Amino acid sequence: MKHSKKMRILAAAVVAGFTIAGTASAETTLRIGTVLAPDDPMGQGLDKFASEVAEATGGDVVVEIFHNSQLGDTTEMIDQARAGANVGTITDVARLSSFVPSLAIMSAPFLFDTYDQADKFAGSDVYLGWGDELVEEAGLVMLASNWYQGARHALTQDPVTGPADLAGVRMRTIGAPVWIETIRAMGAEPTPIAWGEVYSALQLGTIDAAEAQPTAIWGAKLFEVINHVTKTGHIQLVTALVVSTESWNELSAENQAIVRNLAVENGRYASALTIELGEEALANVAAAGVTVSEVDLAPFKEAVAGVFPMLNLEAEAAIVREIIAE
Repeated sequence: MKHSKKMRILAAAVVAGFTIAGTASAETTLRIGTVLAPDDPMGQGLDKFASEVAEATGGDVVVEIFHNSQLGDTTEMIDQARAGANVGTITDVARLSSFVPSLAIMSAPFLFDTYDQADKFAGSDVYLGWGDELVEEAGLVMLASNWYQGARHALTQDPVTGPADLAGVRMRTIGAPVWIETIRAMGAEPTPIAWGEVYSALQLGTIDAAEAQPTAIWGAKLFEVINHVTKTGHIQLVTALVVSTESWNELSAENQAIVRNLAVENGRYASALTIELGEEALANVAAAGVTVSEVDLAPFKEAVAGVFPMLNLEAEAAIVREIIAE
């Protein structure tokens, strides 16, 4: 009996040991998904981020990257993270404004003129304070909000010279109020669908148009299913790297600091790639037979001016302008 009891205790200890080991392994892993391709600047930045985190933490933190919507669409990944799953993603900040409304300002139309302005604001005390609110309201941690994907342009079948040319045009956009109201103010009919469905929707005529940044136009081969790119640059797509609070809290304070710093550094690396490759991507799109056109932005800026008061973002816009002017 004593021998049997000892064996049961030993077996329980072995099982507990395996459980603890498995937990420790899980605690050191962060799974990051993206809807973009590996060769997109964001994909390259994430791969570099993962490599540098492993090196800087001596292998204590492993970042696994999943490209091309392997973990789902962006909204699905955010939902998984909020539910406590070990999932993170690169997301436009406007998607997070349903939890912290002020965050919508990062995607407001014609607000930032350069990436450096957006990067400066993303590191400000005011913005980081909104990030702290996101932890409380949504269970999400923003590691960095300076991952720049480029200026969003109008992708259409017919030429666009002003807002009137977009009347009745079903344009795919992101399903957040600031995006929807911006596209509506520009004259089009906003139509939110998953990014992975945009190509087929344009091909089948489910939507008439879309809006996207140059590297994404090229990476998703949208040049095959559109005729015109009009360089409206209506929104500067500055995105955030977010993870679930539960996964984040499993890291030590020391490793959290390392991961945060590398997230910011690699956000700048990926953003520099975006800027470098953006013009090249548009040149490739033009070479593929798509007409790429400049346009007078004044009518568009005038058209979207009402978005700020409509969404109660006038105070946030004033804060942004004050910070970037310092």
